[in-house]
Amino acid sequence: MNIAESKQNIVLIGAGIMSATLGVLLKKLLPDSKIDIYERLDSVGAESSDAWNNAGTGHSSFCELNYTPLRENGEVDISKALKIGEQFEISKQFWAYLKEQQHLDPKKSFINDIDHMSVVWGKDNITFLEKRYAALSAYPLFKDMIYTADKSTMKDWAPLIMKGRDPSAEMSMTRMALGTDVNFGAITRGMIEWLSECDGVTVHLGQEIQDIDRQKGGWWKIDVKNVKSGEKESAYADFVFIGAGGGALKLLEKSDIPESRGYGGFPVSGQWLRCNNPDVVKQHEAKVYGKAAVGSPPMSVPHLDTRIIDGRRSLLFGPYAGFSTKFLKNGSYWDLFLSVEMHNIWPLLSAGMHNLNLTKYLIEQVRQSKEEKFQFLKLFYPEANIEDWELEIAGQRVQIIKKDPDGGGVLKFGTEVVASEDGSLSALLGASPGASTSVSIMMDVLKKSFPENFASAEWTDILKAMIPSFGHSLVEDGDLLHEIRERTTAILKLTDGPESWQKN
Repeated sequence: MNIAESKQNIVLIGAGIMSATLGVLLKKLLPDSKIDIYERLDSVGAESSDAWNNAGTGHSSFCELNYTPLRENGEVDISKALKIGEQFEISKQFWAYLKEQQHLDPKKSFINDIDHMSVVWGKDNITFLEKRYAALSAYPLFKDMIYTADKSTMKDWAPLIMKGRDPSAEMSMTRMALGTDVNFGAITRGMIEWLSECDGVTVHLGQEIQDIDRQKGGWWKIDVKNVKSGEKESAYADFVFIGAGGGALKLLEKSDIPESRGYGGFPVSGQWLRCNNPDVVKQHEAKVYGKAAVGSPPMSVPHLDTRIIDGRRSLLFGPYAGFSTKFLKNGSYWDLFLSVEMHNIWPLLSAGMHNLNLTKYLIEQVRQSKEEKFQFLKLFYPEANIEDWELEIAGQRVQIIKKDPDGGGVLKFGTEVVASEDGSLSALLGASPGASTSVSIMMDVLKKSFPENFASAEWTDILKAMIPSFGHSLVEDGDLLHEIRERTTAILKLTDGPESWQKN
């Protein structure tokens, strides 16, 4: 019996972009499979995938300075930027395939063309940005990047940022016109809607997972409770994926797989300032990222963002970090405490002791008033009027704490797939840039859970139909990248500009 035959009964936990993406991939690769998707809330994509719970930046490393840290020798490390940039191109190929196959409603917009920019102040930061530009623009993924320290050019690019600024201020910017704004909630709902119409797929909303137990023969028993009625039932699967965002850690612990030992979670909440003055909103058409404050988590990189959600244009600034013991925006204040077990107590304490600056930063952020938050906005937009902005709650993120070789703990940023030895259960832990790189992450799940099939000619052909660059490097092959970008740009209609936002 091959692996595909032994994994035809599938349970996906969480109805966010990860489970939705994996569900579509599995239904294409295993068309006869039975897939059950369980979601605790009564709607799809309502947690981290929801448009207002994330920045909507198509994370492609065009503007995110935290993806290109300085090495000790003073050089810029661009390895992470190259990886994430390629992964986002893979996501765009998959989304273009879904749109081309009409698996997503053509009347509903989910991705729009928007410039990505980086801005810095001060000599040291200008030197950093120059080095970053030189290193990145040498690769095909970033060859269209433009650098400038000219004030008039920066005013043309981002007028709000330059308006009212001290003419003697030392600053510089980079710009990539290939950037995007993405409504991950819309993509998620579109994929789940298509899946729900497929034979053998059932979406269960308002269902909370109570337990996950390994059975004889390798099966998994999943105990489920109806959130409203309290009724309980059990489902059985030979492959389980836990894609429940911040809730994944607690569910992974319930599985009791040895690979889950030593993992903990550190929750970080967020807030935005949202502009409610349409005259101001229309003056900014870009996602402009700065540098994170010392000691702050990567999700707190400040940025002034144009958002296009359901055809409506908005302007956000933030995020402002905070702390909550919840692991989900709609979670419980007991989440952090209930996640502590004997296997992760020391990693949690060790990571805490080694990240006192982060703890101090979060406490300071929590104590800030709206007026204090507004002063930070004025560093980006000097002429901002506090009456034009209102405070909004963003999504909840859980950063990974992982046991290190010495038995202590290390705080990790990004995402990580944790899989059982036999590949019958996988879970995704961590946060940004998850949604933007969801297709590559789910391909990693497939590779770990279906290794023989993933290497087969049959699966290779199917994956190439969905992701034409599959098996090839977009980092090194500039001609292939150009061909791929032309195709996805045309299908996703990313060159029509602002006038297309109401109809794309």
